[in-house]
Parts: sequence; structure tokens; C-alpha cells
Amino acid sequence: MVQLKDAIGTGRRIYDLLRAQIADGTLPAGSAAPSTRALAADLGVSRTTVTAAYEQLAAEGFLVTSAGRAARVATPPMPPAPPSPARTERTAPALSAYGRRVSALPMPALAQPKKGSVNFLYGAVSARDFPSLIWKRAYQAELLHQPDSLYYVAPEGDASLRRALQAYLGRARGLVCDSEQIVVVNGTQQALDLCARVLLDPGDAFAFEDPGYLIARHCFEASGGVPLPVPVDEHGLDTRRLPADGRARLAYVTPSHQFPLGGVLPIGRRLELLDWAQRHDAWIIEDDYDGEFRYGQRPIDALQSIDSNGRVIYIGTFSKALSPHLRLGYMILPHDLVPAFRQAKRLSDRHSAVMDQRVLASLIEGGAYERHVRRVRREYERRRAALLDAIAALLPKRAHVTGTAAGLHVTLWLPFIDSTDEAALVNAAHARGVGVYPVSPLHVAPSGAARNRAAGLILGYASMPVEEIRKGIEMLADVIAHLEP
Repeated sequence: MVQLKDAIGTGRRIYDLLRAQIADGTLPAGSAAPSTRALAADLGVSRTTVTAAYEQLAAEGFLVTSAGRAARVATPPMPPAPPSPARTERTAPALSAYGRRVSALPMPALAQPKKGSVNFLYGAVSARDFPSLIWKRAYQAELLHQPDSLYYVAPEGDASLRRALQAYLGRARGLVCDSEQIVVVNGTQQALDLCARVLLDPGDAFAFEDPGYLIARHCFEASGGVPLPVPVDEHGLDTRRLPADGRARLAYVTPSHQFPLGGVLPIGRRLELLDWAQRHDAWIIEDDYDGEFRYGQRPIDALQSIDSNGRVIYIGTFSKALSPHLRLGYMILPHDLVPAFRQAKRLSDRHSAVMDQRVLASLIEGGAYERHVRRVRREYERRRAALLDAIAALLPKRAHVTGTAAGLHVTLWLPFIDSTDEAALVNAAHARGVGVYPVSPLHVAPSGAARNRAAGLILGYASMPVEEIRKGIEMLADVIAHLEP
């Protein structure tokens, strides 16, 4: 007879107990299960509760029931055949070529700052700067306007956001497009993944800034692309060093604020890059990851705005102006590419989150988003000034920074420390409680890039209060004092 120590009458407990007794052989295959009436009386629960447990067991194949007959324990399926003597070791399932390439890529772990540490994490923004109140109000208003039924929307994104983006980007970034060219994506990373899969075949080459955005390069490599590194100087991509043999199917660039060194691509190089793409029938992927944040002058117009041949794929994001947690970005595509990218987006995830798109559209249309961008731009400029002042006051005089005109990070160069000692410097700083990040891993060949170069650190400042910025540089100065020859 089934025993239950604490008969509290829950169907789940009855189900679990019967299933356990079937598994351990207490109720062997083919034997009759206790009747629902008897079991209910024995446990002091309703017969309905017991019947529900039996029905669940029958639905899962543990019991066999039929009208007018007692339930019986099902006969188990035939056990699997023993392994062949020649193959006793368990082998991993085979991966596709894409799966093998992804598995082989060195994926750096996300930075996890220690509690109480000062972290110059680039790519991070402050939660305090998110416009929580206006976002909440817009979200609540959108909830009240929901249709009677919910269904998927077009893969390219909600029409209201694409219309709002068309107007805003014309004002803010000088972009010329119509709303049909815009595809809303889940952040820059999905845009890069779509570009890699739609534009590159395995073995195709792509031109890439060196140093450059590591995850973008990995994305192209995962699709089978072969990187052709192009050196970067204080002005950004050195267009004279672009491959001249037509191997490259595309070039990935960050012209408004080169990542990580911070150069702004001048007009002469922009025209050379566009001419190179036209001559070699190549695409240009323009990643404008923080182009809205330029200090002292209006933001530089995007490369796409002077593209007369439809060669530029423009990628923008809301991760820096609002939050990386939103996972909202957008692409502006040449007309010829729109159908293929829409279909690829549909197959990837149908479409991005609709509610967030409509809330953002209402903030752009009402002017709240642009007011927010102006406010955080002033705040980021204040934090940038605090960082530069602290570096000038606290670090050795030969220390200098680049990439200060725009964006949310700078690159700190330490000529008195060799680049081969970057790792030691970073580890010592982390042990001291200050997070800093080296330049070398962002080169295509990090070991070769470390020769004959000063140590470089990438310092983000957008997520930090002013007083914390100065404290962090004080701590870094102490670390440097113990490492400097």
C-alpha cells in the first residue's frame, strides 16, 4: 500500500510518489496500481485529486488506463542496445563549420567589477542617467493604446519608430534616407551578425581597423571571413593601406570616433574610402556607436551622408544614449540590400520588441529623446573634463590621452611603461581596486602589436560620478608609481 508520511492532499505529491515507486520497481511493470477510490480513502484526500494525478501519469506514459478497468503500470520500452565494444567512449555531437569556428574564438569574459572598486569600464553608462520617469510615462501610455489582439509586426520594425528615426537622424546626424531603408535590430551586435551572414561567404576577406572592435571582428570571422587588418593612426583608418587587389568584400569602420583610439576620419580619407568601395565593388559598414556625443562642436555628419553610390551600411544604437539593456539599434541600408536583410531579420527573431520600439518612437516624436541627449551630453562633458584634469594633475607629465573630442572613453598612453607590461599594469590596478583595460588585445595580432609601443589603457567615464573619477586616477597613479622604471 502506498504510504505518505504527511498526507496533505496535494496532487503533486501523489504524482511524485507514484512515479518514484514505478521507477524503483515497488510498482513493477504490468502490475495494477491502487484504485483511485482506495488511495483517496487511505490518504484522506478527495478522489478528484488522486484521479488528476493518475491522468497526468497516464498522459506521460507511466500508467495505462481504460474505462471500467483498473489502472496498470505501463510496460517500459526496450532498453537501448549496449555500446559496441569498438566504441565505448562517449563522443561529443558533431558541430557545423560555423559551430566549430565559434567554439574556437577566444571570447573574453564580461568585466565584473568588485564591490567597492572604481571601474573605468568603457561601454557602460550610468543607471542614474536613464530617463526613468519619462520612459515610465510613455510606456504606460502605450499600454493603454494596445490593440484588441496582438500579433507579429514586420521584421524591419514598427513603422512609427522608423518614421521617427528618419526625421531625427536627418537633424542629428545629417543622414539622408527614407523609412523603408531602416531596419530595427537588437543592438549593434545583431546588425553586425546580419551583415556577416548576408554579405560574407566562408573564405571572403574583410578589411578591419587595427586596433578595432574585437567582437565585430569575431562576428565576421565566425561566418568564415578572413580579416585584412588596416592600420589606424591619430586620424582613424589609414585609407592608403586598404587592400588594393579587390579581395575584401567589405570594410568595417568607426569613422566618427575610431574605436578604441578615438580618431575622427577627415573628409579626404572619407572620400578615399568611398572611392575604394566603388572601385572594388565592396560594402562599407559604418558603426556609429557613439556619434551623438561630440564636445565643443556639433556631431560630425555620418559617412553615409556623403555616399552617392549606395555603398555604406550605417549602424546606430541607443545603448550609449539610453541603456545597453534595451538592446535596440538600427541599420540604414542601401535600397538594393533591404529585401535580403529584412528576410534575414525575420528568420533570426521575427522582429525586435514592439513595445519598446513604440515607446521610443513617442519620445523621439515628442522631443523628449533629444532633450535627454542634450542633457547627458553636458553631463558626459563634465565627467570627461574631470578625467582629463585628474590625469594632468596626478599622473606623470609624459602621460597623454587621445580620442577626447567625442565619445564616452579616452585612450591613456604611458610612454614610460612598455606595452609588454600592460597586463602587469592592469592586474596591479585591479588588485588595487581600480578597473582599467589594455589596448593590445584589440589588435588583430596582439603579440606583434605590443612591440615598440607605449602601454595604452582604455578609460571609460560615462558611468562614473566626478568624485569617483578623481579617486580612480589617484589609485592608478599609485599603481604606476610602483611600476614606472
